[in-house]
Amino acid sequence: MDENDLIKKVFPSASVIYDKEGEISMMNDPLEHASGIERREVLAKAAGNDNPFDIKVFKRGAGTKENPNLIPSTFDERIVGCICEEDQTYVQWMWLQKGTLKRCECGHWFKLVEKAPV
Repeated sequence: MDENDLIKKVFPSASVIYDKEGEISMMNDPLEHASGIERREVLAKAAGNDNPFDIKVFKRGAGTKENPNLIPSTFDERIVGCICEEDQTYVQWMWLQKGTLKRCECGHWFKLVEKAPV
């Protein structure tokens, strides 16, 4: 077992780097330095949630008044964009408010649902 393997075994979360003289130095795991919302984001990603803030694009569903597209939010309002047609070159933006349904110009319905904060 060489020196690098031994260091990684003792300090599994540290990265081994070498300085100019060839001496071994170590960098701590980024989680040890993260705080606040960055720390919560890193922990959520480590737990398998690659979209902790729900900002990735998703394909809308049926979007009927009885079965609207559910948009998660930790706030009482959220801005949402709808690309009504596949070849459309612009986004139709609208505000969703908690507790009310909103209909896009294309006819799809959206509803804001509560989500626990990260």
